[in-house]
Amino acid sequence: MAGQSKKATKKFEKKHLKDTLEKRKDFAKIKQRHQVKTKKKARNAIDNAKASDDEAEPQGQKVEKKTQDKFNEMSVDQFFEGGFELPESKKLKSTANSKNPASSTGKRKRDANVDDSGSSMGLSEEDLDADTGNGRENHQEDLDALAAKDPEFYKYLQENDAELLDFGAGDLAEIDKLSEDEKPQKKRKKDKEDNEDEEVEDTNDQIEVTIAMVAKWKSAMTEQHSLRAMRQVVLAFRAAAYVNADEGKNHKYSISSSDVYHQLLVLALEHTPSVLQHHLPVKESATGKVRIATESKKFRTLTPLLQSHSVAIVHLLENLSDASTIKKTLNSLLPLLPYLLSFKKLLRLLVKSLVEIWSDTSTADPTRITAFLVIRRLTVISDASIRTALLKTVYQGLVKGSRITNPHILPAINLMKNSAAELWGIDREIGYTTGFVYIRQLAVHLRTSITQPTKDSYKQIYNWQYVHSLDFWSRVISTHCNPKTSSDSTLHPLLYPLVQITLGALRLIPTATYYPLRFQLTRSLLRLSRATATFVPLAPSLLEVFQSVEMTKPPKPSTLRPLDFSSILRVPKPYLRTRTYQDGLGEQLVELMAEFFGIWTKHIAFPELMLPPVVHLKRWLKTVSSSSTNGAKTKGNNKNSRLTSSVTLLVQKLESNARWIEERRRNVEFGPSNREGVEGFLRDTLVEDTPLGSFLEGLRRKSEEREKVLERAREAERERTRDKTEPGTEMGGVENEELEEDDE
Repeated sequence: MAGQSKKATKKFEKKHLKDTLEKRKDFAKIKQRHQVKTKKKARNAIDNAKASDDEAEPQGQKVEKKTQDKFNEMSVDQFFEGGFELPESKKLKSTANSKNPASSTGKRKRDANVDDSGSSMGLSEEDLDADTGNGRENHQEDLDALAAKDPEFYKYLQENDAELLDFGAGDLAEIDKLSEDEKPQKKRKKDKEDNEDEEVEDTNDQIEVTIAMVAKWKSAMTEQHSLRAMRQVVLAFRAAAYVNADEGKNHKYSISSSDVYHQLLVLALEHTPSVLQHHLPVKESATGKVRIATESKKFRTLTPLLQSHSVAIVHLLENLSDASTIKKTLNSLLPLLPYLLSFKKLLRLLVKSLVEIWSDTSTADPTRITAFLVIRRLTVISDASIRTALLKTVYQGLVKGSRITNPHILPAINLMKNSAAELWGIDREIGYTTGFVYIRQLAVHLRTSITQPTKDSYKQIYNWQYVHSLDFWSRVISTHCNPKTSSDSTLHPLLYPLVQITLGALRLIPTATYYPLRFQLTRSLLRLSRATATFVPLAPSLLEVFQSVEMTKPPKPSTLRPLDFSSILRVPKPYLRTRTYQDGLGEQLVELMAEFFGIWTKHIAFPELMLPPVVHLKRWLKTVSSSSTNGAKTKGNNKNSRLTSSVTLLVQKLESNARWIEERRRNVEFGPSNREGVEGFLRDTLVEDTPLGSFLEGLRRKSEEREKVLERAREAERERTRDKTEPGTEMGGVENEELEEDDE
């Protein structure tokens, strides 16, 4: 029996003893935690009972009890958990004042200055990082409870002990100490005496900033890298940034002169980053990563100052209207970005403000480019979580900024798409993840419109935002999936779904009204095919237009102005079946067909590729040029000689290029299975040297000349409109409403 017990004991020790001991330890920890919690509740209950007894006593006895017994009854934990209800101590106060009244007054004034900046140094909970925000929020809740419970004592603290009510002032008080530590002893004493004399003379009223003060601060920041001067500049800059917005808040400084305002902004924007760089140098690696000693005491001390300055800059950006001032403010953010990486909620506000400037098509292009450079710099130095949020915000800003499109703002939208496409190549893993999410979102919208059709379901697809989104992703993939620059790109798997979605949207409503939208998406696919050397079957969608009534029936004469196909998605009804619209369709079709075949003009299989479309085009030419037979008109009889001659010339160039390829491939010594030989066929020959390539160059030159003429006409129209109407009239609103109706 004893042997069996011993065997069972060994088995238990081998299999279960370790787990049992761990469970007992965990249970002991939980039990201890509950005991501490119970004791804390009991202690709080006793404190609350004492507090209620104190409230029941007369006011005179209450004050006497506070002054005599409060500290004796409190433990250290109770003191810090008691809402900071400090008693009045006449004896201590009189003793402190009698020892050194000058220094006491100076300290009080210095702390009062800090109080003026206390709320300015701290942000609200939604603007700060959670680690620093929660403590200040709890502190503020305690102060609010004190004000409600004992308003007389709270008023006494406001008048006589303002530093106690300032959450964040402790950190700012350390800035003076940091500045003094870097000065020689004699100079430090002299500065201390001067500062005390100045602070004794200060009052609780706002200090008017003068040119002399700004010059003094500038000298201290440039020559000594003074943190004290930087603190004063940040406080004054915050007052300047909120000069028209913070009527209910009291700032330490006030600015009434425009010259002072200008010099103060220049000083804060140019020299604050240099002082920070001197005290907290930024180290950047070869890969673009930055490193700052965020665990140091100096960084923790400067954190409230840095947050206040950044929030003031964000507020300033939201309210500025002068382009040069906005640009200077944006440039000042570049050296500050490494210091802000630890404050993600503050970064969220900053990125939102930057994206709003970048995506505002009414802003000047240099200002938008500067905002983009700040966004790009932040993308390079940030981590994965910040990059993901930043790319999402940028894409949302792009979609929002492209809701309305017209010839005047189309260049600004193209600038936005080209610049944003660069960001997706900085971190291609994150770029693929975000791209997959948004391309899938486009696919879901298209599938819903096809599977659940309603009267207005097509409007989710046939609008400028959807078209610009597809075009944007084509630019992203074209930029970062070029086989000449990157052989194996992470973004390449997005190519196939994007092409399928674009082709599906292109043929969703195959009517003549939406042919301009078809041409817009065709150009996006041409860009993809050209950049990635991927064949996309675009000829069938273009040949469908040739078979439409608009291209086969004789057009109606019209004097309407020619359409600008680059800035419209839907053709107005008056243009349908007119000669103007037919001529425009013919120009677009010939140009797009030439661009499509121009991508493969040197390919060894070009003769086989062009054969079916050429047969189709010849059949169409025969149909539209046929005459009456037996007195009855045929289906075609389209006598638009300009259209037929341009299509005939395209067919001739395609056939000429096919013969040119056939002549050169007769001498090859490899078969179709030799992939390397097929890809190297005519590799050293320029596209312009081929028959179709020279024809395509001529079409591009004509298109550029036509675009220049249109741009001059738009500029003249803008000048006439500017002369006739004043800014702010309803003319622009009416025009935008008409454009929105046409876009729908």
